[in-house]
Amino acid sequence: MKKQFVKTSNYERFRTGITAVETRGAAEASLLLITGEAGYGKSATVDQWAISQGAAYLRAKVEWTPRYFMTELAESLKLDSRGRAKDIFARIAGFLGGQQIPLVIDEIEHCLRDNALVLEAIRDLSDLTEVLVVLVGMEQVQAKIARHAQISSRIAKVVTFLPATLEDVRLTCRQLADVEIAEDLVAEIHQQSGGRMREIMNAIATCERHASRNSANKIALADMAGQTLTHDWQARRPRLIKAGAR
Repeated sequence: MKKQFVKTSNYERFRTGITAVETRGAAEASLLLITGEAGYGKSATVDQWAISQGAAYLRAKVEWTPRYFMTELAESLKLDSRGRAKDIFARIAGFLGGQQIPLVIDEIEHCLRDNALVLEAIRDLSDLTEVLVVLVGMEQVQAKIARHAQISSRIAKVVTFLPATLEDVRLTCRQLADVEIAEDLVAEIHQQSGGRMREIMNAIATCERHASRNSANKIALADMAGQTLTHDWQARRPRLIKAGAR
């Protein structure tokens, strides 16, 4: 399978969200919230964007306190993480603000404990530096953040990642697969995966292995008859393609 990033419809929504924050009216409303169920490609999308923009990227931890967060952020920016919390904060703010480096925090759910003190620290940074801050979390996180008006009022845009469309699956197969995947098999991948990019990628790899075993450069639904294409993680069983499937 080829190693490249596929710009799906979720990516396009994400880019629209970035533009909305960049062209905001209120300078302090510099937060972009990305939500959606697991497997829809949130982390992969923001990680790719963070790399392309030279953004600071952190994955939140359950154990984070404001100081723990700032220590990790300072270390990721190669700044001195020693001393008083306010000194660490000043170094980070000066660096981010001076160079206008965006900040990405994934798994933002972990920042909501203790009355969202870590999110408050992130808000303080965004208020002071006016850098773009991307917060990434599960779909329920928006309602939880809404309880904290001083934070939710800084969110300029909310982007919800949705299941991949049939066109998204078609595009992914075309750009990543080392073999040609026929349209009927593309449709089956879309149906079985429920639009989750993780399952789509696994299905493509499965198709490639089957094609390789048969020395084929193209694979269709009938070629996968009786084979496992994806796994039902809830029922803990494989999803087989029935013989005679079309």
